[in-house]
Amino acid sequence: MLHNQPHLIAAEVEELLLELRPAYGTIAIAYADCGTYGALDAVCRRHGVRRLEGLHCYDVFGGADRVRTMLEQQPGTYVLTDFLVRSFQRTVVRELGLDRRPELRDDYFGHYTRVVWLAQAPDDELRALAHGAAEQVGLPLTEVDVGLSGLDRSMRSLLGLGRVRGGVEPDQ
Repeated sequence: MLHNQPHLIAAEVEELLLELRPAYGTIAIAYADCGTYGALDAVCRRHGVRRLEGLHCYDVFGGADRVRTMLEQQPGTYVLTDFLVRSFQRTVVRELGLDRRPELRDDYFGHYTRVVWLAQAPDDELRALAHGAAEQVGLPLTEVDVGLSGLDRSMRSLLGLGRVRGGVEPDQ
């Protein structure tokens, strides 16, 4: 739920870092910047930890260049991940009050032109949920199958792990 209030992310992460530091030799932050505008980076510098690269999880899953190009080609793009598809009713509809005030749909989504789902592990259930989310906000859906390789690559980089041809074993 912190993504709905990104100004809280850095403080929450710092609190958790202070709690976990005594128990772990290595800590990594599985957040991209996520709308903290550098506040999360400041926490990471203070505590000597690293975070996932990128401006947001969309960069992690879809690749920063692909996402940037997609948004430049159609700036009114609302992006979903598998998590957002699964949690759309809770994290978007209820949190924005659309369940109580559906007339707010145009206030929130009136300037968007499409929904793009960066599908990590698409299946029939997620596909139906993604279509339902797009329909609920009145926008066409584009599915982009990104798989899990972007997340794998990002996590390996974050943790300093290498790649083994044909497998996912670390080289250390």
